[in-house]
Amino acid sequence: MKKLTDVVDGHRVIVSDPPLVERLADQETQVEFEAVSEFFARYRETLQIDRRVLIDRFSLVDVARKVVGVGSVGTSCWILLLESGDGTPLFLQLKQAVSSVLESHLKVSGFDHAGQRVVEGQQLIQATSDVLLGWATWHRDDEPPIDFYVRQLWDGKGKLDVEAMGAKRLASYAGVCGKVLAFAHGRTGDAAMIHGYLGNDSTFDDVIVEFADRYADRTEADYRRLKAAIDDGEISAVHDI
Repeated sequence: MKKLTDVVDGHRVIVSDPPLVERLADQETQVEFEAVSEFFARYRETLQIDRRVLIDRFSLVDVARKVVGVGSVGTSCWILLLESGDGTPLFLQLKQAVSSVLESHLKVSGFDHAGQRVVEGQQLIQATSDVLLGWATWHRDDEPPIDFYVRQLWDGKGKLDVEAMGAKRLASYAGVCGKVLAFAHGRTGDAAMIHGYLGNDSTFDDVIVEFADRYADRTEADYRRLKAAIDDGEISAVHDI
């Protein structure tokens, strides 16, 4: 709350921090509030009843656009500030969901709503997901409909400094990541068949190590090409944001 908001004229608002965060102008906010409220009502219907009771304790206070990460370039992202009756804040993030990149190679998704596909997928692979995960369609008469999924913003995530790890800690951390990934596959796939495919020798391990090594080389090569394009003026870049 301290990082994203401030009190202006007695009301807490999201602080603009362009180009990362852009709060809507007051006049625009009033226009958008009705559309956001309608969207929010549709999102609410995708939650379990106990979570609807929780979300009903909060009211919408402010709206802002937010720059997304590189994995979502070109898609829309909004952040909502809500408050309960005693001023407890709740931040939600609305992220646009588009068709899966796999659909051009495989069959069309079984979900008509791209946001629902994302949410259902997360809940399948995660033992415990964000309790406020949901989805809805943003639709206005003068705009094409956009599918979104909704989640809490910065929901207690942790990060380890991989670059500062020694060999033993890095190996332990990699082992934990591998177990989490295996658990996700075990929840959504045929665990016995996967176990049989992997076998008891190191063949699969060796293949994955080789793949990771080649992937690292490709990433470094792509980064060098990107830096060269920036230096040559082919690509415009904004630094230190």
